[in-house]
Amino acid sequence: MGSFSFWHILILAIIVLLLFGGNRFSAMMGDVAKGLKSFKQGMADDEDEKKQRYEEQRKLDNRPIDVTPEQRRTEDPVARSDDRQP
Repeated sequence: MGSFSFWHILILAIIVLLLFGGNRFSAMMGDVAKGLKSFKQGMADDEDEKKQRYEEQRKLDNRPIDVTPEQRRTEDPVARSDDRQP
């Protein structure tokens, strides 16, 4: 009793179509589709822009990488206090 049946939804859809009209409703759906398309295009443009900035940064920062190993540090040969003998 409290839920909508198929007939309720059908009657509601007919009322909506009568209020907005077929052309007006399809125009609204077309506007929504255009909005989604432009949103996706904007997101793709942002990704392309990020890739372009990354490539430019790589070209500017073209210095050689130093891969020589560091010399190992050895401890001082000074005896520790616990190593002393009486």
